[in-house]
Amino acid sequence: MFDPSPMHVVVLIVILVLVFGPKRLPELGRGLGKGIREFRSGLHRGAEAEGPADDDEPPPGAAT
Repeated sequence: MFDPSPMHVVVLIVILVLVFGPKRLPELGRGLGKGIREFRSGLHRGAEAEGPADDDEPPPGAAT
């Protein structure tokens, strides 16, 4: 997939510091982490809401 080299990472960090400033970066990181946790939590809650699969019905396309 995508394999960044160490030079790409350094350039990205420099650009982020120039755009957002060093004081704003920790706040952005916390916000991103919180968003990812909420997304995963929502996925988990959605799977629980669906409940277990109904085993009485054969899967679609199965021979009866």
